[in-house]
Amino acid sequence: MTNFVSSDSIVRRIWGDADVILLVFAGSAAEFALNKAVDWLFFTGKLPADPIARLFSTVRYAQEIVFAPEEKARQAISRMEAIHSGVENKRGYAIPDWAYRDVLYMLIDYSERACSLLHRPLSPDEQTELFQVFRAVGAGMNVPDLPTTYSDWKIDRQAHLDRDLERSPFTDRLFQRYRQQLGGWRYNLLRQAMAVLVPDAVSHRLALPQKPLLSQTIGLYRLLNSIGLRSVVQRVLLPTEYLSQIRALDQR
Repeated sequence: MTNFVSSDSIVRRIWGDADVILLVFAGSAAEFALNKAVDWLFFTGKLPADPIARLFSTVRYAQEIVFAPEEKARQAISRMEAIHSGVENKRGYAIPDWAYRDVLYMLIDYSERACSLLHRPLSPDEQTELFQVFRAVGAGMNVPDLPTTYSDWKIDRQAHLDRDLERSPFTDRLFQRYRQQLGGWRYNLLRQAMAVLVPDAVSHRLALPQKPLLSQTIGLYRLLNSIGLRSVVQRVLLPTEYLSQIRALDQR
């Protein structure tokens, strides 16, 4: 049976690593709070009500696609399209095409950035593979005007960053919710993680730390991970009520 993503793909390694996934969504949580289409998140109310639960539901969809046979992955993509169409019908108008592309671009970009931060930079072939997988997801959802190469995507990614970001009351409401759910010191840790991941266009608008301490401690994380203390680090840093769900993200 053909897989949607090959079993030896870098995409499976990225999306089968709980720590990398958490960083992908730290970056995405920062950037999408600035997106000019962020009001769509507030229409359903699900993300503002419980951002962490929304994270897990989104990851489950992503992993279902990445680790599923071709047919089941296509079915999952179709379900995602149907869910978004239902929201559009309730609200009475369509989510902009550029907003769909923004989300796909975030997943590509932060997958690469998170892997580079925690493990190693991607090779040119792996960059292309990562891009092609998420481009196939976008094509399956009938998102128009997707770039056809990784190089073209880099150009369009920057254009979206230049055009689609602004700080708004929705931004501040989301960050207040992150703080309420995580508590003070874990919220500050989240902002540190965001600061080492996001492009300057995002960092400046959110006034993220310019010299995040976290960037100086990544080597320590790698060392503790290499000597088998990953579970201890997770228990210290992550909310205990979500720890089992976070560890379940591992598909290694």
